[in-house]
Amino acid sequence: MKRQHYHVSVVIPTWNGEKLLRKNLPLVLAALPIGTEVIVVDDGSTDGSQKYLKAQVNQARKLKLTFRVLFNHHNRGFIYSCDRGVREATGDLVILLNNDVVPQKGFLSPVLRHFSDSKVFAVTLNEKTWGWARLFWQGGFIQLGDGGQSNEAHVSAWASGGSAVFRKTIWQKLGGFDPVYEPFYWEDVDLGYRAWKLGYKIYWEPKAIVDHRHEATTSKFSHRYVQSIQERNRLLFIWRNINDKALRRQHWWGIMRRSLYHPGYAKIVVMALSRLLSYHHPPKQTDVRNDREIFALFNEK
Repeated sequence: MKRQHYHVSVVIPTWNGEKLLRKNLPLVLAALPIGTEVIVVDDGSTDGSQKYLKAQVNQARKLKLTFRVLFNHHNRGFIYSCDRGVREATGDLVILLNNDVVPQKGFLSPVLRHFSDSKVFAVTLNEKTWGWARLFWQGGFIQLGDGGQSNEAHVSAWASGGSAVFRKTIWQKLGGFDPVYEPFYWEDVDLGYRAWKLGYKIYWEPKAIVDHRHEATTSKFSHRYVQSIQERNRLLFIWRNINDKALRRQHWWGIMRRSLYHPGYAKIVVMALSRLLSYHHPPKQTDVRNDREIFALFNEK
């Protein structure tokens, strides 16, 4: 099979991440192939990030990389920054990297082979502590799980928003990350699910190794706030994606049970309803796979 040539862009969103950028960005640049476009989206940082990033242009040139910095005038959040970076990227393939993720040299070579299949939307990288992503339905709610490590590539329910390679044309067709999930969490799961529904594919590649140092922006928020956003966005995911009537009935019974036994859960439901009514639902596209078919892909016995 003739190997295709791809122009690759890397998008790194950051907010008040000067310390992480100083520690990780030189390693990221050193791991990239010559000719790669690097776009850092600074989300209204108030530390020394912007000054540091402006000083990296010459270093990138020495490595024969294209380096650009996009500055948001104020803090817009992870989802907006990722979508802006991908929109302005010139690559056929776009790598999303958190500012606490460092790829190993040569990580890209095993990824590119997957994109010879035009139906492949994304390839998620191997963070070593997490394998291919699975999802399943339990108790009226969508559940996420780790499929585990293996020596071979495996289909994955979604591609990580902080360490994965995406085909830009399909990203654009899907509309990228849905802003309803702002500021963070579930946006990549939602994007992956919509891709599978439209007949596209996502893989996890074990040979594409990255070091995720788990010092991301979410650590700057309280645990209680992060947890409430996670649960709110779980509901939004179900309401915007699950069409199977029997599963939806199970879900509403599940909400009633949780609200009865955990009174504080009613607040999460109100948060989700308010959010749902405030955001436009994207136009419905013709699904190729239904909900049960997608669950079966990641739960084969």
